[in-house]
Amino acid sequence: MEARNKKIEDWFAMIKQGQIVLPRFQRHEAWRPAQVVGSLENILRDPPLPIGALLTLEIGDKELFHSRPIVGAPKPAGKVTLHLLDGQQRMTALWRSLTGNYRRDGLDVLVKLVPDDEGEEAGEDDEAIDAPKVEIVKRWDRKGVLQPVWANDPVTMFEQGYLPVTILCPGAEGEAALEAWEDALDGAGLLTKALTKRASALRQRVSGYNIPFLSLTSSTGRDTALDVFIKMNTSATPLKDFDIVVAQLESATGDSLHDMVGELVASVPAARDFGRIEDSILSVAALLMERPPLKKTYLDTSFGNEFASVWDRLKHGFKHGIAFLRSEAILNEQCLPSEVAVYLICALWADVPEHGFDAGGNARTLIRKALWRACYTNRYGKTSATRAYADYKALRDIIAGKTDTACELFDEVFNPLPAKEEMVLAGWPGRKDRLPRAMMVTGLRRGALDFADGASITPDNFHGREFHHLYPVGVLSGDRADEKVNRALNCALISWTTNRKVGAQTPSEYIAKRAAKASLGENVVHQRLKSHLVPFDALVGNDYDAFLMARAELIHADMTSLCEGATPQ
Repeated sequence: MEARNKKIEDWFAMIKQGQIVLPRFQRHEAWRPAQVVGSLENILRDPPLPIGALLTLEIGDKELFHSRPIVGAPKPAGKVTLHLLDGQQRMTALWRSLTGNYRRDGLDVLVKLVPDDEGEEAGEDDEAIDAPKVEIVKRWDRKGVLQPVWANDPVTMFEQGYLPVTILCPGAEGEAALEAWEDALDGAGLLTKALTKRASALRQRVSGYNIPFLSLTSSTGRDTALDVFIKMNTSATPLKDFDIVVAQLESATGDSLHDMVGELVASVPAARDFGRIEDSILSVAALLMERPPLKKTYLDTSFGNEFASVWDRLKHGFKHGIAFLRSEAILNEQCLPSEVAVYLICALWADVPEHGFDAGGNARTLIRKALWRACYTNRYGKTSATRAYADYKALRDIIAGKTDTACELFDEVFNPLPAKEEMVLAGWPGRKDRLPRAMMVTGLRRGALDFADGASITPDNFHGREFHHLYPVGVLSGDRADEKVNRALNCALISWTTNRKVGAQTPSEYIAKRAAKASLGENVVHQRLKSHLVPFDALVGNDYDAFLMARAELIHADMTSLCEGATPQ
């Protein structure tokens, strides 16, 4: 490995000619505007500050990895000479800002002509430092005119105290942008020698700025290059497990995991609603490879090597697993009792035949039992990954008819279901807490009709619902922080418009008003409450403790059926 320096103008020349590209396993652009600004300010400063080193791999006769150009850069037309293994965020930020490519995202990068020293106390040591400020301006369209209007013209931009960073771009494009900028200011009588000198000085700082890089020679092998990439990646956005598997898969098979994920999302869009899909994919893949879904598993190079071999099963599992979760009223991450439920259920569905008939029905019953016991028991705590792995293997073999060995998840002694008294004490389901969410979803499974419009809850209208206190806070203690008020049994998901109409009324008052408004009278209100597992008589009895216990009995009964794999009647 050799350490060298290269000026920005030289890096840009290589990018324009397609000589330097990114290995396709690299993660996508991740820097925030503040990070882009910070790098540019370090470069424009006199004396300058470092922005970090790059890591490259020299290319011999053939590229070791599939590649793609830096965002906004031209596609390679000739021979690729370097793969940028580390530093793509820095180089992408420089290329896109200086070439004006961020405009595609509705952003303009500007340099402030006069430092804003208001409120700052500069010391004597700071007097010799020239540190131009960079700002990123958000652009938007208003009736066909790009806003803010002053950023549309070099003259009005100059009057606001800014110059476009594109005039500092090295090479012919930057020179052309500078000439057009100077012509515009000259035509308005604003161009001065001092201004021309200032722009020239800033251009020289950019083009002559040295970026150090470490270079792996062309004799470096694929595995070695990949290992160095993983160990030396020092980006401000550290590698995640998924990023490492992307690299492993690319190295082992030449397949792009990013493309595979895109394919999965296209066929099962709802998969994105259940948390970070990349994490779910890794967990399901690990189970299908008969390994626990742990970081140690993902970092093993054989994981990437074997990933493609389980991909078709994984897609099948997601297709049917996500559909199954929705059919059980677990509609998205906000009502998910346990993240284990997603990857365990999708892994179990992976080997259920598309048209299994009786076998498929038996599998559905067993998977329903596993799902609800995963939601209602304490089985998956700190050791959730290893326990999920053990349960997956047992359940998979039962579904396949290979064994009738008991699954630990179904052990009533070690993993008991909650008693009604425990349900009474369960907290607010709006928080990320397993038991309250499991209770809420059990109620949603009955349809969760809105109290006013009677619409059943669906994935499409879920986000239009609010967590409603059946016994309003004002009617109880009046204190929103009171744990007794914020109980799972005191919650129902109803539309925000309905929630506003309830206000601080006793249940008997607002239920009577709903009955009066409903065209079919009180029977309609009975039906809508029942769809949330809310007992009508106990609710309108205005006895909060009695109501909690009565509703606990209803939810407990449905829980018991679900945890046996049955559909509650």
